[in-house]
Amino acid sequence: MKENKILPKAIVLTNGMLTHSDAKTAHGLIRGSERFDVVAVIDQLSAGKDAGEVLDGKHRNIQVYASVTEALAVLDNIQYCIIGIATVGGKLPTDFLPVLENCIRMGISIFNGLHEFLSDIPSIKALATEYKVELIDVRKPKAKKDLHFWTGEIFKIKTPILAVIGMDCAMGKRTTCRLIRQACETEGINAQMIYTGQTGWLQGGQYGFVFDSTLNDFISGELEHAIVNCNKETSPDLILLEGQSALRNPSGPCGSELLVSGNAKQVVLVVTPKRKHYEELPEWGEIPSVASEIALIAMYGSKVIAVAINTEHCSNEEAFQYQASLEKELGVPVLLPLQEGVGKLMPVLKNLIKP
Repeated sequence: MKENKILPKAIVLTNGMLTHSDAKTAHGLIRGSERFDVVAVIDQLSAGKDAGEVLDGKHRNIQVYASVTEALAVLDNIQYCIIGIATVGGKLPTDFLPVLENCIRMGISIFNGLHEFLSDIPSIKALATEYKVELIDVRKPKAKKDLHFWTGEIFKIKTPILAVIGMDCAMGKRTTCRLIRQACETEGINAQMIYTGQTGWLQGGQYGFVFDSTLNDFISGELEHAIVNCNKETSPDLILLEGQSALRNPSGPCGSELLVSGNAKQVVLVVTPKRKHYEELPEWGEIPSVASEIALIAMYGSKVIAVAINTEHCSNEEAFQYQASLEKELGVPVLLPLQEGVGKLMPVLKNLIKP
């Protein structure tokens, strides 16, 4: 039975970007966190609305305010402000700085998941020192002495390992992974999730590491270490790996580590039918066919056991048409995580974890 622990209250800052795909950190936190009690979003363009309704039409009782001052006039005991965006290159937009300074003056500590560290900005660091608040840069790399090199211990693990891999960035890999974990919990399956990004940690992940702030030589080892520790300490029925980027995204090809170093023999592949180019940039190249990605994953010795559709820019009718078409073409369950959940996958997983 889970403890009902009191979580620290947090506001999430998107500053006009709530409806943008770069606000995926905010989107994840709006959908749920076991680390923070998210009570408000700060976004002047969506002020007055419920953040869940802005995100996906589901009321979540998280009000959007135009400013921190407005939020604090209504809310109390706010301990943290979380920067809710993940920009290309991890740069902090300059218009966020005055808002963060205002938070600091109000005694609110800041969680930052960007590559640009707040603790490296002299004016912000000095202000935080003056007002005695914390600046927590989630993507700060570990010290080399704390990093792990790959050992091969992963091959001793008998627990099924499933990777959630996408065909591009910002496709819902983490959200799909969390939904699978939650569905497993409902079904009495002990599924544990290994986070690989800053948002996974902010949402409460206990096992994992931040992939893109880890020295390349240690990525495989950090992944293995997280999986091995999780397996020893939780005795799971199933281990889920959150994917990053995509196997063939030229700006950051990623995913082979999960299949090779993490020994994930099962894959849920996240696709988006309406997106034709990597990160919607024609100069970066066309996203290949789903069938070719499944074939590539098979060449690594792993099997796609289901496909999940990111239905961006799709009507509901189109979403269900794509689902039916892909199921017919591929012969595996095709999930619509946001419309239907991931229940279709449960019989496959139950069969996978049979003793």
